[in-house]
Amino acid sequence: MSGQTLHQSVLLNEVVEALGPEDRGCYLDATFGNGGYSRAILDAANCRLLAIDRDPDAIARGGSLLAKYDGRFHLAEGCFSDMTALLQAHIEDFDGLDGAAFDLGVCSTQLDQPERGFSFRANGPLDMRMSKSGQSAADVVMHMDEADLARIFWEYGEEKASRRIAKAICRVRAETPIASTGQLAAIIYDVMPAKRPGQIDPATRSFQALRIFINRELDELRAGLEAVERLLRPGGILAVVSFHSLEDRIVKRFLATRSQHAARPSRHRPEVDSPAPSFELLSRKAILPVEEERLQNSRARSAKLRVARRTDAPLGNIAGIDGSDLGWPGHPNSMKEQNLCG
Repeated sequence: MSGQTLHQSVLLNEVVEALGPEDRGCYLDATFGNGGYSRAILDAANCRLLAIDRDPDAIARGGSLLAKYDGRFHLAEGCFSDMTALLQAHIEDFDGLDGAAFDLGVCSTQLDQPERGFSFRANGPLDMRMSKSGQSAADVVMHMDEADLARIFWEYGEEKASRRIAKAICRVRAETPIASTGQLAAIIYDVMPAKRPGQIDPATRSFQALRIFINRELDELRAGLEAVERLLRPGGILAVVSFHSLEDRIVKRFLATRSQHAARPSRHRPEVDSPAPSFELLSRKAILPVEEERLQNSRARSAKLRVARRTDAPLGNIAGIDGSDLGWPGHPNSMKEQNLCG
């Protein structure tokens, strides 16, 4: 598409090296996008792979790979929370994963399409729905009350001016509908100080917050981590690339909790048997892109890769995640994300 940015998979070599694809292995690309990880994994070994994406446009783009990797590549529309059923439906005799890759960033193809409404850089309908179904960003902006709008901007965008932005939105929508990305960006610019050299655009955090809320991204990430923990075989590799602090915090705390025995809560309480660790960290710190990649690909500047290996710990004693100990918004003492996965 003319004028659009070619999507480059961030930390591609590092992800594939961490996964170490092997012949006859079974792998998951949980965020297909434009297929960078999928192609690299399938080219590295004679393995099988299921790619998932909730965006029907991404599924359409991936159709050409079905013939290229005849019988080894499978493509399914759905969310992280669907992965177990999708793997069982598409992979014959599925009995576990040898590796899974997550790229949590928004595909640049989506950002470059004004009609999808993800970006403030070109005017388009205020949409932001990855699955093209359910409640749109315009619906939220027009109908959410002021206090809840402020909480969205604060919790999912870490926007310090959240209350001022919410108040301005409510003032404008009382007089005219807010239906485009340009309208919303203009409201934010009226509230925020002008951008100075080296600063992010004042609209960035608010647009990020709405996108995360609309698409239930943090709840889906939580569900995906919990699901893949149960799907990976002993020795299977989990590789997650995140792009902002909310995502990385969830991944980091999940892996920290799952890679060590639970701490004794108090010296005054009796010791109890702790669940065996379900993951082994392969790098205690996040892996960052090399300088060359950061210079060539702007998406790489904030990227962090975390990698862990599944242990042979039995699943029966791994508790479910309610989010209270992992610090993600929406569980249980924060505003619940909308269940909008289409």
